[in-house]
Amino acid sequence: MGSHFKEVFGSVLSTIGTIESAIGSTPFKNLSKTLSFNLRLQGNVLQATGNGLSADGQGNILSLEYIGDVIQAVGNSTVIEGLLIKFKDQIDEKLIITGNWLQALGSFVGLTDEFEDNTPSGRSYNIIGGFLQGIGNSLQALGGTYQLSNENDSEAQFLGVLGSWIQAVGSVLSLIGQIKEETQEIQLGIDE
Repeated sequence: MGSHFKEVFGSVLSTIGTIESAIGSTPFKNLSKTLSFNLRLQGNVLQATGNGLSADGQGNILSLEYIGDVIQAVGNSTVIEGLLIKFKDQIDEKLIITGNWLQALGSFVGLTDEFEDNTPSGRSYNIIGGFLQGIGNSLQALGGTYQLSNENDSEAQFLGVLGSWIQAVGSVLSLIGQIKEETQEIQLGIDE
């Protein structure tokens, strides 16, 4: 599988995953708890896989984009662990919060690489998309922290849902940017 294809396909999987997770996080009347859980779980699995593929497609493993993708994949994996394994003392909830913070960090690290990128096509989409994903994940982590501390549960849920959808919008923008960037890299014969 070519590196350009890996990066684009990884972005597609991540985008689908963020949208699934956002749907699963939204309290729709007809969405059962089981379906909501499964959407959040599958969404994070797709995001982790997508971020891993994007990292694997990087031409330079010392780039900030590579490091950001790896941190995001670790964050998604941490959320998955928190969803699947029920620990004592709310450790599972703390893992989900930590995973969201890691995803935010990975988004911010990865977007900084765009300022040094050799291909301007898609740069603004990638910067805005990465920024929105980092903000979205931060809001999800804050919502989880509020919920854990038993502060205003409706506010905590609102922050989580809002963060999920902001992350999803950012992911869509990043996908557009990634397609533009990889297309230009192919035309110029660049692999980064």
